[in-house]
Amino acid sequence: MTGMIGLSMLVVMSGCAETTGAAVGAGAGAAIGAGTGYGAGKGALIGAGTGAVAGGVYDLVKHR
Repeated sequence: MTGMIGLSMLVVMSGCAETTGAAVGAGAGAAIGAGTGYGAGKGALIGAGTGAVAGGVYDLVKHR
């Protein structure tokens, strides 16, 4: 339950690019993780983190 509340707050407070990047990264990471045998769950976590960072960098570059 706490994780869902934290995720909801993250979505509300973050920019659109970060949220989109995290979602796309999670999907891509899960697919890659499942395909390589690394594990879809771990791949999704890594992909979500990477996507959120990439979205944040995109927001910084876009708004400067």
